[in-house]
Amino acid sequence: MSTAVSKPLMSDRARSERSLGWRLAGPAFIIMLLVTLYPIAYAIYLSLFNYRLTDPTGRRFVWFQNYITALGDPLWWQAFGVTVFITVVTLVFELILGMAIAMVMHKIVIPRRTLRTVVLIPYSIITVVSAFSWKYAAQFDTGFFNHWLHTLTFGAFDLNFNWFGGTWTSLTVICLSEIWKTTPFMSLLLLAGLAQVDSSLEEAAKVDGATWWQRFTRVILPNMKAAIMVAMLFRTLDAFRIFDNPYVMTGGANRTTTLSMLVSNETINRVEIGMGSALAVLLFVCVLIIAAIFVRGFKVDLTGGRK
Repeated sequence: MSTAVSKPLMSDRARSERSLGWRLAGPAFIIMLLVTLYPIAYAIYLSLFNYRLTDPTGRRFVWFQNYITALGDPLWWQAFGVTVFITVVTLVFELILGMAIAMVMHKIVIPRRTLRTVVLIPYSIITVVSAFSWKYAAQFDTGFFNHWLHTLTFGAFDLNFNWFGGTWTSLTVICLSEIWKTTPFMSLLLLAGLAQVDSSLEEAAKVDGATWWQRFTRVILPNMKAAIMVAMLFRTLDAFRIFDNPYVMTGGANRTTTLSMLVSNETINRVEIGMGSALAVLLFVCVLIIAAIFVRGFKVDLTGGRK
C-alpha cells in the first residue's frame, strides 16, 4: 500500500508573515504590472505585423514570420554571440574583482563609509560619459593607452596600435569599460552578503586548522549563496542588455553589434516596427530564460532566511 506524503502545514506565524509581505509589496507589484504589462503586450502584438512606420497603410498581419526571419538571419546570431561574450567575460571578472574588493572593505579598519563612497565613484558616472572617456583613452592619436603600454613594455608596444580596428580589440575595450564601471556595484552586493556570514563559523574553522582558502570555499561562499545569486543575476541581466558602450565606441562596426543595438537599428533607424518589436520580444525572452536558469541553478530560497 502506498502512502501519500502530506505537505507540512504552515504555522500561524508563517501565514501572517506571508500575508504581511503581500500587503506591503502588493501595491508596488500591481503598479509595476500595470506599467510594464501594456508595453510588453503591445510589443508582442506589433511583432505579428509587417509594419513600417513610413508606410502605415501597408501594415499586414504575418503571424510569426518576423520571428522566423529574425532567427534565420545570421545577423541575429552574430549579435547574440557578441552579447553572450560580453556578458560572460564581464560577469567573471566583476565577480572575482568584486569579491576581492568586498573582502577588503569587510576587513578594513578605516571608516567604511568613506571607502564605499570612493569605490562607488566609477558606478556613479553616467554610462555614456564613461564610454566616451574610454573611447578617448583608447584612441591611437589622442589616448594614453598606447603611451602607457609603450612605456611599460619598454618600447615594444606600437604607439599607433588601433584598438578599434578589429573585432576582438574593440570588444576588449568595451569589456574593460564595463568591468571598470560596474565592479563597484557587484562589490557592494557581495559586501552585503559577507556581512551576513557569522564570524564565529570562520573562527571555529580557523581553530580547527582550516587554511584561508578552505575557510573561503567551505564557510564563506556557502553562506553567501543568496547574495552571490542576486549579484550575478542583476549583473547578467544588465550586461545582456548592454547598449551604451558599444554604441558610443564602435557604433556596431567590426561585428560588435549587440542585441539591444540590433533592436534599436531596426526600430529607430529603419523604422521597421514589426521586426523591431519581434527582436525586442526575443531579447525579453532571453532575459526571462537567464533569470529562470539562475534561480533554478542556485536553488536559493530567498524568503527562507530571517536576516
